Amino acid sequence: MELSSLDLARIQFAANITFHILFPTITIGLGWVMFYLRWQHVRTGKTEWEQAHYFWTKIFALTFALGVVSGITMSFQFGTNWPGFMEKTGNISGPLLGYEVLTAFFLEATFLGVMLFGKQRVSPRVHLLATFLVAFGTTLSAFWILVLNSWMQTPQGFELIDGKMHATDWMAIIFNPSFPYRLSHMLLASGLTVAFVIAGGSALQILRKREKPFTRPMLRLGVTLAAVLIPVQILVGDLHGLNTLKHQPAKVAAMEGVWHTERGAPLLLFAIPDEKARTNHFEIGIPKMASFILTHDFNGEVKGLNEFLNLHPPVAPVFYSFRVMVGVGMLMLLVSWVAAWTFRKQGPVLENKRHRLVLTALMWMMFSGWLATVAGWWVTEIGRQPYIVYGVLGTASVVAEHPPQILAFTVFLYMAMYIALIVCYVWVLRYMLLGGTGSAKKVDWSGAAVRPTPADRIREQP
Repeated sequence: MELSSLDLARIQFAANITFHILFPTITIGLGWVMFYLRWQHVRTGKTEWEQAHYFWTKIFALTFALGVVSGITMSFQFGTNWPGFMEKTGNISGPLLGYEVLTAFFLEATFLGVMLFGKQRVSPRVHLLATFLVAFGTTLSAFWILVLNSWMQTPQGFELIDGKMHATDWMAIIFNPSFPYRLSHMLLASGLTVAFVIAGGSALQILRKREKPFTRPMLRLGVTLAAVLIPVQILVGDLHGLNTLKHQPAKVAAMEGVWHTERGAPLLLFAIPDEKARTNHFEIGIPKMASFILTHDFNGEVKGLNEFLNLHPPVAPVFYSFRVMVGVGMLMLLVSWVAAWTFRKQGPVLENKRHRLVLTALMWMMFSGWLATVAGWWVTEIGRQPYIVYGVLGTASVVAEHPPQILAFTVFLYMAMYIALIVCYVWVLRYMLLGGTGSAKKVDWSGAAVRPTPADRIREQP
């Protein structure tokens, strides 16, 4: 299969954003969890809260570093692969990206050092304030990035002069029609991702008998957070879908696999879209449910893809990604509620088979938030095609005409590097959760390193 410069540039950017989004998804939610842990310690004085804060701060630092590195390489592609985008939208996208650096990134960079290394140098309340400002900075970063992304999906507040976009109303640009839904959806996705990382990591520690003093409180925190957030996410997702139906009906048609405009459209649980034949094969669906979900009317009208001629996104990736996102979300709901009910009276007991089963499910669901978030981003970004600014600027008109051979080589290098980094990240995270094996030092979770005793050495021997 021969791929054009446009295809390869899109694959490269998709690989970069897929890798990058994994880390902000954790740092945004984890920043607020760390603030909660530090606040609990200041409020109660209990050492387990301080120990938990110290431990998860190390994981935050590791994740933050990878997020920064992957974000920088992603920004380079605006100049190397998509020069036309910055040329035509730079009057709007440039300031928005600049605001993110001047507010969020500087705030994080300034107070991250205080949060990581200032615990013994500043008062508990100042350290609490530094943790809050780091958490606020990560959220502020998400705010500005989602302003730009939402504006590209539902552009408002600009005018075209000589083929270039100029702002006429910054408030309309920032608070464009899809922005509140996208921001809420992303922040909730981050909270859910972190909830399952915490719950899954704590379950791993319990199952491997590597519990820390804070493991069980963190397990309860993760499960509770997931059980509370997932119903809210489902509600926000429904509102987001209604907004998308209004402003990007072609994307919704691809998500639902609807080819012909119809009333009472079925909700397809499974199908194989055939873009050449303009139909689906092997459909399994629930009659009229798509119309009910999208219009809140069993006989509501849903526009089909044929209404948009060739100006609609590739159907198969949008169709399948949407089902992965929804399917993982439903699994999150089931696992978190079962876990909350199972552990409602007491913590997990390894001798109890039902408890072990729930712990095992939480362990395997540890990175489920990543899967749902990536699938959601693919729906969002692929569903915008063939536009880079929806309805205004085509993707093909802004790509650089590099030789496909060069782009193919860089795509291969990017993917190889990303796969290696994500494998290393997961391995290091697991090592940190289990406390390491065969180390020369025993870690005191208050922050000091002490020499192991002879009894410790005996216990560590296999």
